[in-house]
Amino acid sequence: MNRNKVCIIVEKHEEALSDRGARLFEQKAIEAVKAEGRFWVALSGGSTPRRMHAKFADRPSIPWQEVHVFWADERCVSVEDPSSNFGSAWEDFIGKVPLPSEQIHAMPAHGPPGEGALSYEREIKRILSPKEGRFPSFDLVFLGLGRDGHTASLFPAQSSLEEDERCVVAVKGGDPDVDRLTLTLPVINQAKEVVFLVSGKAKAEVVQAVIEDEGGAFPASRVRPGMLTWLLDRDAASLLSEETLTQR
Repeated sequence: MNRNKVCIIVEKHEEALSDRGARLFEQKAIEAVKAEGRFWVALSGGSTPRRMHAKFADRPSIPWQEVHVFWADERCVSVEDPSSNFGSAWEDFIGKVPLPSEQIHAMPAHGPPGEGALSYEREIKRILSPKEGRFPSFDLVFLGLGRDGHTASLFPAQSSLEEDERCVVAVKGGDPDVDRLTLTLPVINQAKEVVFLVSGKAKAEVVQAVIEDEGGAFPASRVRPGMLTWLLDRDAASLLSEETLTQR
């Protein structure tokens, strides 16, 4: 990692972490709309992001009319399934904010996963309009971190980690062990900023490994965008050295 472009923010507990994440989302949305007239963001699922998402509706300054919401990954399950990232996001904030329906870009979780991946890649390119030969560039991508070092649905020892042409691929794995769609490392790393949102002592060991071991083999260790921000609660950051925390 380029240490000059990594920021680590530690909050006291998960509630404060969620507040900080919602404020960051609001700030980045306002900045992007002021500069470009729109805000392109990719979200992730999981319990920690859900607490953050629930706070979006309480931040009236978010310019929803210019926000386009995408997802970093999705499980190929029905929207009513508790493990559906889109279903959870709808419950937590999408159904409560004035976000135009045509600016909600859910991953196609039904039908053959390979076809869904191609369809979502086309959708991303249609909206983000990358230059020929370049990967699309999101303004912000929120990611989580699994105890095995996975992020989005990029799991250890899977061929998806070596994908260097596609923006979206179909994979299988994780908990639950189902078919999934995920953004690939090249498109994640093309983002203007990536934010890892991580909480809890159970994640402390992998947080330390990913941040402090620059040669780490975890999928998350390969996330190297122009700007990388770690939003951690005190428990998740508990094994980081003082040197790491003061240098960043």
